[in-house]
Amino acid sequence: MALVTERIEAAGRATLVAMRIVHVVQRYWPYDGGSERHARAIAERQASEGHSVTVLTTDAWDLEAFWRPGKQRIATHHEWRGGVEIRRFAVRTVPGSPLAYLALRRTTLELARRSPLPSRLLFRLARLAPRVPELYKTLGRWHEPTDVFFGWNICFEGMLAAAYRTARRVGARFVAQPLLHLGEPDDDTVRRYYTMRHQMALLRVADHVFAQTDLERGYLVARGVAEARITIAPPAVEPGELLGGDGERFRQRRSVARPFVCFLGTAAYDKGAVHLVAALRRLWARGVDADLVVAGPMFDHVRAVLATLRPDERARCHTLGYVSEEEKRDLLAALGALALPSRTDSFGIVFLEAWLYGKPVVGARAGGIPEVVADGVDGFLVPFGDVEGLAASLAALLADTALRARVGEAGRVKVLTGHTWEARYATVRAALEGAVARRGTVALPA
Repeated sequence: MALVTERIEAAGRATLVAMRIVHVVQRYWPYDGGSERHARAIAERQASEGHSVTVLTTDAWDLEAFWRPGKQRIATHHEWRGGVEIRRFAVRTVPGSPLAYLALRRTTLELARRSPLPSRLLFRLARLAPRVPELYKTLGRWHEPTDVFFGWNICFEGMLAAAYRTARRVGARFVAQPLLHLGEPDDDTVRRYYTMRHQMALLRVADHVFAQTDLERGYLVARGVAEARITIAPPAVEPGELLGGDGERFRQRRSVARPFVCFLGTAAYDKGAVHLVAALRRLWARGVDADLVVAGPMFDHVRAVLATLRPDERARCHTLGYVSEEEKRDLLAALGALALPSRTDSFGIVFLEAWLYGKPVVGARAGGIPEVVADGVDGFLVPFGDVEGLAASLAALLADTALRARVGEAGRVKVLTGHTWEARYATVRAALEGAVARRGTVALPA
């Protein structure tokens, strides 16, 4: 294996090995979603330690840009940020209807389930959804000495498989953070798109796999990934970067006088945004004096739901779109409760962010969220889609200042005692160095 490592000096670690690391991820800064923030936190820490770090990503800003023309893109295709080189490649939407992308994903799923089609052909089909031809060409021509290719999000398995094959060709290690969305325990609507046989085959041959929860690790082991090659490495927060918000400044800027529930992230059905709107409507009908603030990108189907609200209801919904880091801090300082009743989160980093401000949270009993939120201790859990349960949990929090304080403080303690990057990053570093040091690789089956 042609490693490019060298010894460098680092605070407290005089024998740190410098590596050439390439992250392959579907989106990256300045977009600030959960997986993108997670990838950036690791990449920038690696760069700060003296590693040479490159991110290969797409130009998509909106998630819908992967399948719908006209959605927001990032114009700059090459730049540096936090010591990390960022190279973006244009998404070429599949010709025809935006539904063609979804049809391709469904076709891949059905072929993986019901046909003996070889994995290599399933991966070839996956390269069309999303279609990022220049990224694949770049990986196909890659000749730079590299130690590690780090693939993010198994739902974009075409990109990860290309990174894996490049790693094997140039003698590098391939590690993966699959971010499995395991969805509801008794419903595979979400899970099936993250656990197809060729996706699992790719993870079985990775040199190392990072899971976010015990639940994810257990699922991977059950599907044949060697337990010795799995490290639990969830996302974390950096208190010094996140604290300092001014809640009153947010209220004045956005003219929000009442207590409010906040949804922070991509507003979509699977994230529970539609159910949250329905829950707030029930609370308003019962006379609860609270607003709803939605911060982040919004899918068109959620906009359609908001368009059906009566004028008095719409006046209580504040849709902010994407907010700056400063305004997000102010928002966290101002909110009464954070709600993420999602079935498509493998962890939910926004829970950590709200807890850092001592705020209570409500999540869905789906995906990795039950491993993050302790029901009745630092938040509340409801089944995905349970509008009445969601309304009841929010009503209890909004009505009881002492309950909000107790639950929020439990979350704050949880974050400060185990979910900061100071506590978490060493685990990632050690696992990555171990993967590079190990010899022997496994080939992806045909």
